[in-house]
Amino acid sequence: MTTRAETTAATREALLDAAGTLLDAGGPDAVTLREVGARAGVSRSAPYRHFAGKETMLTELVTRAWTEIGDSLSELQRRPGLTPRERVHDAYATFITLGQAHPYLYQLMFGTPALEPNEAISAAARAAEHSLDLLLEIVEGVVGGPRRSEYAALLMASVHGIASLEISGHLTEEKWHTDTARLIDLLVGLLPSPAQQA
Repeated sequence: MTTRAETTAATREALLDAAGTLLDAGGPDAVTLREVGARAGVSRSAPYRHFAGKETMLTELVTRAWTEIGDSLSELQRRPGLTPRERVHDAYATFITLGQAHPYLYQLMFGTPALEPNEAISAAARAAEHSLDLLLEIVEGVVGGPRRSEYAALLMASVHGIASLEISGHLTEEKWHTDTARLIDLLVGLLPSPAQQA
């Protein structure tokens, strides 16, 4: 028998799934609590019982995305048979993949929250911080500890630019004769080893 808590959690997940579908289809403007409820097949009042408003719902989607990235990076750290550079490549490719599949969500992840600091914003910030800490550890496997932060930031800024160009349609094979995978390969190939930094 399903408990009330399980039913509540399932309804919340259904609402978030519906919000994610609407966001993918039309961006933040397409996400309204009423439309989310209709798409999730719940009562009109259900979204209002679970979320303070649209921005809170979008922030929860951002939290979920950062959490999934963190899970992917943790799995990547444990995956056998990868060289440190392959691990860095795959870690940053995770962001490109997310941007390609969910461009509006990706943009929200790197945008400025519209809400005043609150519990939802704090949860999103913690999830992002955890993912970026994992990224630092992965980069450290190539460049060592002392300069891991600046190289990780340089890669993140570059990959964010690649993802943004991809999302906007400006990164085309015809124009640049390359693709996202090759660009990430190029970036990772530029990383020095600790011995080269000495």
